[in-house]
Amino acid sequence: MLRKFLLQASTRRNFTASSSSSFAFFRQCSSSSQIPNSHFVEHLEDSAESPPSATISIDRTALYNPPEHSHEQSAESELVKHLKNIIKFRGGPITVAEYMEEVLTNPKAGYYINRDVFGADGDFITSPEVSQMFGEMIGVWAMCLWEQMGKPNKVNLVELGPGRGTLLADLLRGATKFKNFTDSLHIHMVECSPTLQKLQYQNLKCMTENSSDGNEEKRIKSTIAGAPVSWHASLEQVPTGLPTIIVAHEFFDALPLHQFQKASRGWCEKMVDVTENSSFRFVLSPQPTPATLYLMKRCKWADSEEIAKLDHIEVCPKAMDLTQEISKRIGIDGGGALIIDYGLNGIVSNSLQAIRKHKFVDILDNPGSADLSAYVDFAAIKHSAEEVSGVSVHGPMTQSQFLGSLGINFRVEALLENCTEEQAESLRTGYWRLVGEGEAPFWEGPDNQTPIGMGTRYLAMAIVNQKQGVPVPFQ
Repeated sequence: MLRKFLLQASTRRNFTASSSSSFAFFRQCSSSSQIPNSHFVEHLEDSAESPPSATISIDRTALYNPPEHSHEQSAESELVKHLKNIIKFRGGPITVAEYMEEVLTNPKAGYYINRDVFGADGDFITSPEVSQMFGEMIGVWAMCLWEQMGKPNKVNLVELGPGRGTLLADLLRGATKFKNFTDSLHIHMVECSPTLQKLQYQNLKCMTENSSDGNEEKRIKSTIAGAPVSWHASLEQVPTGLPTIIVAHEFFDALPLHQFQKASRGWCEKMVDVTENSSFRFVLSPQPTPATLYLMKRCKWADSEEIAKLDHIEVCPKAMDLTQEISKRIGIDGGGALIIDYGLNGIVSNSLQAIRKHKFVDILDNPGSADLSAYVDFAAIKHSAEEVSGVSVHGPMTQSQFLGSLGINFRVEALLENCTEEQAESLRTGYWRLVGEGEAPFWEGPDNQTPIGMGTRYLAMAIVNQKQGVPVPFQ
């Protein structure tokens, strides 16, 4: 099946409240040291506690470039005003997770809501935008899983955060020769951005037609493979009752997370507040917060030696909860989920970053103008899924291993046989970015354009119904 797909695929080039136990948990760790040239984190004082003797700061050394401010002399944006009003009317700081959620998905001014942020003209480039081969390999995985599911006549194919729709468009084009598979699909796009929904509609080459049964509701279909397409604001809106294949590529990294920092009184949650001169700053919560319960849960999954080495911990309750929602659906309806993202197979410490125009910038600088994302804790995803009966978890493995095992090497060779020299250079560059590590050794162009391999930075994990066996290529 895999070889057949690779040979027949299109050669297109376009490319909640804390308890006394949580308070005791907070007090078990010692104070961290001050790190110069970084965001200072101030303590919030309460009447029952004397001011701390040391200043706590955030370690930003994990970033590739020093923070960069926009220095734009402009009036405050509507989102900045909105964030300050939330803090003002609440009478205190908000969590980093609340800050992220507003910055990224505020219905009026969120980063993802009203713009196309992908590609060379946007703020960052994702794997589907690098090469058509990425979507084609995801198609190979989906078809192999479909075969393991017993080739059902009807399947929900769901993508979480589809971006421009490039991944699914390439998947469908590569799978058009496998009509039994494409005929079984109902595509569901989980997307909250109206702007991106329009781009997805265009890139999937959708058309809207009147319902054949006479209902007023119109039906949307992708002309690439004839599959019906629906859009939803969340996974829970996607209909249940059918076997489901879920793809989440660079979706978990943008889910709102909570940051904790080790202080003299134990683990304290980092919050976002406003200074007297009306700029944003980080502060530490003086008391345990609702997210402490997730911190405790995450730490139970880790070795005490691993935790002892850390001064910062990131936990993502939404990732844990979404993983369980996915797993319950798969356990009942059948199917599987593929998660690909940059991350670690262990606790993540202080990885939150902001990117604007392909450069790292300060997290609190001009919110809404830069993407916010963080490393995905694949170990937490695995543990969360394993708490659900009826599913099995496989991986993670590196993106390089995943794509290599699916046959991307054969695919690039086939494409290179029928292309111009300019196309060949793009293919080699795209291939290296997907599976390579570090700078491309063959590059002869400008140094600032050297292709950087993402093959080992990105990880792949599968969650499947345990009755289906081990999915390709995790055997």
